[in-house]
Amino acid sequence: MTTKLLTITGPTACGKTALAAELAFRLGGEIISADSRQVFRGMDIGTGKDLADYCVCGTRIPYHLIDIRNAGEEYSVYQFLNGFIEAFQSIVNRGRQPILCGGTGLYVEAVVKGYQLADAPIDPDFRRRMESFSDQQLTDRLASLIRLHNHTDTETRDRLLRALEIQEYRLAHPDDYPHLPSMSHLVVGVLYPRDQVVQRIGQRLRQRLDEGMTEEVQQLLDSGVPEERLLRYGLEYRHVTRYLRGQCTYDEMYRDLFTDIRRFAKRQMTWFRRMERQGIPIHWIDGTLPLAQKANIVQEAFLSDSCESS
Repeated sequence: MTTKLLTITGPTACGKTALAAELAFRLGGEIISADSRQVFRGMDIGTGKDLADYCVCGTRIPYHLIDIRNAGEEYSVYQFLNGFIEAFQSIVNRGRQPILCGGTGLYVEAVVKGYQLADAPIDPDFRRRMESFSDQQLTDRLASLIRLHNHTDTETRDRLLRALEIQEYRLAHPDDYPHLPSMSHLVVGVLYPRDQVVQRIGQRLRQRLDEGMTEEVQQLLDSGVPEERLLRYGLEYRHVTRYLRGQCTYDEMYRDLFTDIRRFAKRQMTWFRRMERQGIPIHWIDGTLPLAQKANIVQEAFLSDSCESS
């Protein structure tokens, strides 16, 4: 039997969690996070976990793939897929409705398109053989194996080598990857007018700073999380770390972070539009509608036969 998966996605600060929790309450569901940073413990404010949103009418909505790694550890899309499969099957086996929620477009796409990724070990021999190749030659080689949608895998030589290592391993071990169960999909995106997106980003940034985001980053540094790792954990941690290290003033930190979050929201939308061009239907819903009305619209669509199979 094919299970329907409801996915709630969209750019930052669009209220995805509250909508997903309301739908989980109505549908008897549980939420699987599709956020690449909320997996880390101790990174609550900067990642916008909004755990209070998981309580609806006095009922605590179960969630998965949040707070499952220590800050400072690595977490890959391969690990996400394995975690998703485990959570999905557990939810379905208990007769509950799985709901995927998050704004990491790669994670959403990996589930909806059924990515097949290998957990390749580090191969010193392979890396030694690659030493004589230029970055451009390595990029060309990677592009011959996979379609490069963005620059993430090619922004540093280490990432480029790792991406190649994974693809070469996959070719040699075609059966060593997670198999997603059969499911149908309804992907819903929450969208606000651009001026309201900017306003919501500003409001949320001020709220996070008031709630102690700077102190959260300091605690992570004090606990031994390497500074270079925090710089890779996203905009909030990058800019606040720079401020704490005396590399900018508080006002400069706020200004640059606000600007970069706005740019990040645009990049998210670029990713979602590309998903649509590649044949993944995203049913966009007006974020300005009251929560109950948005939930009514999504619930009606989900209970109809409008899901796409994969």
